[in-house]
Amino acid sequence: MNKQTLIETHNRIKPFIHKTPVLISRLLNEETGCNLFFKCENFQKMGAFKMRGASNAILSLTDEQRQRGVVTHSSGNFAQAVSLAAQTLGVKAYIVMPENAPQVKKNAVKTYGGEIIECESTLKAREETANTIEKEKGASFLHPSNQDEVIHGNSTAAIELLEEQPDLDVIIVPVGGGGLLAGTALAAHYFSNKCKVIGGEPMEADDAYRSLISGRIETNKTTATIADGLRTHLGNRNFPIIQNYIEKIIRVEEAEIINAMQLIWERMKIAIEPSSAVAFAAVLKRKEEFATKNVGIILSGGNVDVKNLPF
Repeated sequence: MNKQTLIETHNRIKPFIHKTPVLISRLLNEETGCNLFFKCENFQKMGAFKMRGASNAILSLTDEQRQRGVVTHSSGNFAQAVSLAAQTLGVKAYIVMPENAPQVKKNAVKTYGGEIIECESTLKAREETANTIEKEKGASFLHPSNQDEVIHGNSTAAIELLEEQPDLDVIIVPVGGGGLLAGTALAAHYFSNKCKVIGGEPMEADDAYRSLISGRIETNKTTATIADGLRTHLGNRNFPIIQNYIEKIIRVEEAEIINAMQLIWERMKIAIEPSSAVAFAAVLKRKEEFATKNVGIILSGGNVDVKNLPF
């Protein structure tokens, strides 16, 4: 893995993704005492950064592999990203989803041409079902966060942010499965001399925070967080990158996540999902730490049920 790999990745996926805008808010700068630069992946195709990793993973396959299709298990944004990226590239996508996944997410996958295979709502059932399809159809398995091609694709959001704002002192991103945090860490390492990377994580699903302390991949005892995209744990591909290249992880409470989500809605007039709000919540929690600094925040996605907002 080197800088050239990331440059090639970015060039490969550019025709298939949006270059999302970087927004600023004078009011939020005053509120936090720092200069905030929001990389709006809520405006990405299918509404989240996951489109970057999914596109790169499919584009990295051989023609023969693409003809046999791809399979993933996901109840959220990666399911939609793989479906849309596969549809765009003329590839069959098999999406394993737990039977209790929200209907709105199943509908989105169908809209993007993914074939849904339902299973029990346990990780074991999801993995076994995906394995079966992989064997039967010869489809290539794509992991939502623990796969090099996905991590490299994810890095491109921070690469674009640093191209626009080269003087950033820090970039803060939410951490769930670790694919975005690892990609952002690589981007900062190769494309900036001074930019640090910090993860934001819910207190109710703080496995990454504990993993950094223990030095091994921890799992969650509870996942009682509104940030439904962050209920997963790190993997063996992204954890070493996170260990090597990030500064730390800041944990936030549920009320702090909801407050951050509401502030962005009120001040910037944009909708983000709770997982996205975790990074901004970390800045609000530690204002003194970020005072006067140039702070990049990756708003990871905007796929929120507007009929069911938490504020």
